[in-house]
Amino acid sequence: MPPRELELSGKVAVVTGAGRGIGRAIALAYAHAGAMVSCAARTQAEIDDTVREIESLGGEGIAVRTDVTQLAAVQSLYRATTQRFGGIDLLVINAGASYDRRTIEESDPEKWKATMEVNLMGAYYCAREVIPYLKQRGGGKIIAIGSGLGHRGIPERSAYASSKAGLWMLTRVLAQELWPYNIAVNELIPGPVQTSIDGKLPNDKNVVSQIESEWNKTPGDIVPMAMFLATQPVMGPTGQSFSLMRRDL
Repeated sequence: MPPRELELSGKVAVVTGAGRGIGRAIALAYAHAGAMVSCAARTQAEIDDTVREIESLGGEGIAVRTDVTQLAAVQSLYRATTQRFGGIDLLVINAGASYDRRTIEESDPEKWKATMEVNLMGAYYCAREVIPYLKQRGGGKIIAIGSGLGHRGIPERSAYASSKAGLWMLTRVLAQELWPYNIAVNELIPGPVQTSIDGKLPNDKNVVSQIESEWNKTPGDIVPMAMFLATQPVMGPTGQSFSLMRRDL
């Protein structure tokens, strides 16, 4: 029998925030499934390490230092990806931040704004600029890494919750605009994960008190759902939120 074709063989994926945590795990999984992966993040050393691991497994990847809050940087990311691999089939919007962790009354306006710039404006730039590339391929997938806090806020997370709520709405609008072009857009909600964001573990006392019954995952636990969404047919689900949380949002 001929060898089984890998699930993402011949596909080109762009993963933001690919230097660590969920983004790194997804980038490695997609490469293992046969995709050529463009790994984007602000820290060059981290994405270089991700690409080295991809190559050690026999895959293909490139590391493109990218600040998603800068439109020109996102445009350069896609140009570099297509120059190397010839196109783009799949985008995972994963880069995220949570700079302000105070009550709204005590919040720092600059940190609040910076959180919105990464999580919402960065997502908007990434989604907007990838659309022509996906259309050129006759379709594709956009997967936005959302949060349960974008569906139900908790105290001292107004910036993060608001940005993720905006990301969920962006996902739904994009899905409606892009379905005629065979481009599916969905949200993946991991729930609590043992990984860092801005160098801090997300499972601090405030958050844990809200999600005590939740499954505290590793980045690798997110991979099966990310693979499911990446491998659905072009007329598959779109505008949907796929949650790995145990209870209702």
